[in-house]
Amino acid sequence: MSHLTPPLHGLVAATHAPFNADGSLNLAMVEKQAEHMIKNHVPTVFINGSTGESSSLTVDERLTLAVRWFEVVKGTPLSVVVHVGANCLADSKTLAAQAEKLGAAAISAVSPSYFKPRSVDVLIDCAAEIAAAAPHTPFYHYDIPALTGINLPMAEFLAKAPARIPTLAGLKFTNPDLMAYQFCLRVDGGAWDLPWGVDEHMLGALAMGAKGAVGSGFNFASPIYHRLMTAFAAGDLAAAREEQFRGVQVIQLFAGLGYMAAAKAAMKMLGVDVGPARLPNANLTAEQVKKLHGDLETMGFFEWVR
Repeated sequence: MSHLTPPLHGLVAATHAPFNADGSLNLAMVEKQAEHMIKNHVPTVFINGSTGESSSLTVDERLTLAVRWFEVVKGTPLSVVVHVGANCLADSKTLAAQAEKLGAAAISAVSPSYFKPRSVDVLIDCAAEIAAAAPHTPFYHYDIPALTGINLPMAEFLAKAPARIPTLAGLKFTNPDLMAYQFCLRVDGGAWDLPWGVDEHMLGALAMGAKGAVGSGFNFASPIYHRLMTAFAAGDLAAAREEQFRGVQVIQLFAGLGYMAAAKAAMKMLGVDVGPARLPNANLTAEQVKKLHGDLETMGFFEWVR
C-alpha cells in the first residue's frame, strides 16, 4: 500500500488545457494558471484529466503539457498529479512513465472505456499495467461512471487491487453515489485516500468523511469551496450549506450552456484566458458570453470568488 505525504486532502484543481484561438496548445498560459492557483491557496493541480479535455488531446500534446506544468511549478508550493488514462493502455503507460520521471506527486487513470472491462478483475488488470509503468509513484484509479459508462463496485476494487498494484493510494471518486462512497471509506479500516470528485455534492461527501476533493470548480470558484470546508470543519452547517448552494448555482448555469465552454469563458473573465474548448465540446457565441457575464454578476459570483 502506498501513501502520499501529504495525501490529496483539501482542494485539488482539475485544470483546463489552455488553447490558442486556433486550437493549438497555449503553453505560455500555464504560468498564469499556476499563479491563479497559488493566489487562491489551491495546493495541488490535477492535469490532463476530464477538465483538461485529455481525450481530445494527442499523446504528444499530453506529454508536452505535462513537461510545461513541471517547468512552471518548480520552486513553487504547487504539487502536480498527472492523469494518464486513455483507451490505449500503451499510451497510458507512456504517460505514466513520463509522469514518474518528471516527479509527479501521483498519477491517476480512468479505465479504457470504448472497450469496457466487464469485471473488477479486468479493471484491476488494466490499472495494474498502467501503475507498473510508474513503479515509484502513488496511483489513484479514477472512477467516473457518467463519462466512462463503467459502473463497477469500487469497494471491491479497493479490497482486491492492492495485491496487484503495490503503489495504489486510493480513488478519485467522481460518482455522486454517497452510499457506495461510504463502503469505500471503510475498506481496510479507512486506509485509502478517496478524494471526492463531484463538486455539487461536496458537502454530502464531507459529512460522510471525505478529506479532499478534485474538481474543475476549484479553477474558478475555489474561495467558495475553501469557505465550505472551513465552515464544515467548524460545525457551521448553515454557512456550509450556503456555500454549497452557491457552487451548485454556478454549476447549473454553466451546465445549461455547455459546461466546458462556460467554465473556460469564466476563466477568461477572471483573467486566465485558457482559450476555447475543442470539439466535440462546443463553444459559446459572443452573445452567450455576454449573457453569462451578466448572469454571473447578478448572481453575485464575482463577489463570491474574491
